[in-house]
Amino acid sequence: MALLELKEVEKIYRQGKVEVPALRGVDLLIDKGEFSSIAGPSGSGKTTLLNMIGCLDQPTKGEIYLEGEKISQLDKNQLALLRRKNLGFIFQGYNLIPVLSVYENVEFALQLLKDMNSKEMKDKVMEILAAVGLAEMADRKPNELSGGQKQRVAIARALVKEPKIVLADEPTANLDSETSTDVLEVMVEMNQKLETTFIFSTHDPF
Repeated sequence: MALLELKEVEKIYRQGKVEVPALRGVDLLIDKGEFSSIAGPSGSGKTTLLNMIGCLDQPTKGEIYLEGEKISQLDKNQLALLRRKNLGFIFQGYNLIPVLSVYENVEFALQLLKDMNSKEMKDKVMEILAAVGLAEMADRKPNELSGGQKQRVAIARALVKEPKIVLADEPTANLDSETSTDVLEVMVEMNQKLETTFIFSTHDPF
């Protein structure tokens, strides 16, 4: 059984009487531990597809399954719980909380789960920060970091709760080519080390 399956997923946005199709009949199978990319130009539906997989939006038609469970028809509370436990997100704009330290930004993801004591959380956060090469920067604020370092924090935050899938929406779009390569290498390393499934979008050609 695939970890993730999409069957004939469509998404239509309505602007007044005008219908704008964003996705048309998408079929997709992703197995556990895969490192997959969704490539295409701006406006081709990459973010829409990630939003469907990430339970941030509902398909107009079609079905989405996570480990065989149909998630495309869950209610808002069920979707929120599924996101919190099973999905990690990495955004091109980092989405770090500016008043929190690197450590606190990553810890926040664990606090939402409410299933660890403070020592367990500290050990977990420091372990993942070490894995992405930021253990010595745990006390810094986001404005003290480079773009690549901020994205490493975002990767750590997404991974710390050990999600089944990490969704990365153009995670290197705001970075120079050298830093982009470094960030992608971190993602590949984490994919191989933790066997976490990564799905990321990009408009860059391969």
